[in-house]
Order: sequence, then C-alpha cells, then structure tokens
Amino acid sequence: MSPVSTPRLVVFAKAPLAGLAKTRLIPALGAQGAARLAGRLLDHALAQAIQARVGPVELCLSPGPDEAVWHGVERPEGVSCVDQGEGDLGARMARAVHRVTAGPHGQPILLMGTDCPQLTAGILRDAAAHLAQHDAVLIPVADGGYVLLGLRAPCPALFSEMAWSTPAVAAETLRRLAALGLNVWLGPTLHDIDEPADLRFLPGSWNFRSEWP
Repeated sequence: MSPVSTPRLVVFAKAPLAGLAKTRLIPALGAQGAARLAGRLLDHALAQAIQARVGPVELCLSPGPDEAVWHGVERPEGVSCVDQGEGDLGARMARAVHRVTAGPHGQPILLMGTDCPQLTAGILRDAAAHLAQHDAVLIPVADGGYVLLGLRAPCPALFSEMAWSTPAVAAETLRRLAALGLNVWLGPTLHDIDEPADLRFLPGSWNFRSEWP
C-alpha cells in the first residue's frame, strides 16, 4: 500500500425540511418534529466529525449549499460546503470519493452519514487510524446499511447498481470490496435512526419526547 495522507471527513447531509426529512419518523414525531430531529442529527454528526480531529471536514449537501433551504442553518467556520450533485445516492457518493481521492493531490476519504448518533468522535478516530493500514474501512448499522465508508482511492464498483436502503447494502459492499482484493477493516455495528422503533437509540440527554411531541 502507498503512504497515506491525512483523510478528509466528508459528511453527507440532506436538508432538514419538514415533510422531506426523516419521513419514516413522521408517524411518531410529526413532520416538524421529524425535521427538527434531522437537524439535531446533522448538528451532532458534524460536531463529532470536528471533534475527531482526523483531518479537514466537509459538508456535502443535497440540495447544494447555495439553495435557500440552507439559509439560517449554521455551518461551523472552517468546514467547507459542496454540492452532492445529481444522480442517485450511489452516483453522488462515487462522485465525492473520486473528487477527494483522485489525482496527484488526492487524499483518503471518510464518508459518513448523519443518521447515527452512536458514531462518535472516538470511533471516527479509530476508523481513520485503520484506514492508514487498510484499503478501506466500513462501519455497518443494524438495519443492514452502513454509516461510514473509508477509501484511499476511487472505487466506482462499490456504488453502481446497488439496492440502496435495503438490508443488503453493507453485505454487498463487503462482497464487492473482497472481489476487488481490497483489505478492509470492519468497525462495530451501530444503530441509526430511521424508524420509530429506532428512537430508543437516541442519546438520553436529547429528551426527544418533550422536544418533539
């Protein structure tokens, strides 16, 4: 393996809009409550990424950062913001990985979502350390997806024709990584927040029952 530079931690985020964000939680929280929770999850994910101090942090946004939906949403100083661009989730993720890792100035990427409050700064530091020794790192979630993928080079085969939002995503991604002969570190299985039953995995200090009736 070639020498590894400091990774870029890219936080993939969607606008926390009522009726569009965390829609599977609307039966439990209402549209406004689900949107507020989405905003809280985004803030938490970004805070953990910054506190990890493993490298520069970037927000990769849908829609793009210049859209009106982001007006009033706080973005910490020093965090760059870019547009995810068009296409399905796989196309947008592949584009981000290529942009960060390709070329003479490329660097490793830790690509993470915002739906998992159990993804802490400490786990992000572990992932960054293992990415220095592996071709890829992956942190799965209990529903069969993953909340973090780390790569040191473009790998478009991981993202094309994937059945996103199904229980097969993490297993299929690992299968494809193995087929490519890549050395992978698999992190602990965490819980993300997608369905009403997942709300029990929120930090107790968030007190969501009173904040989002």
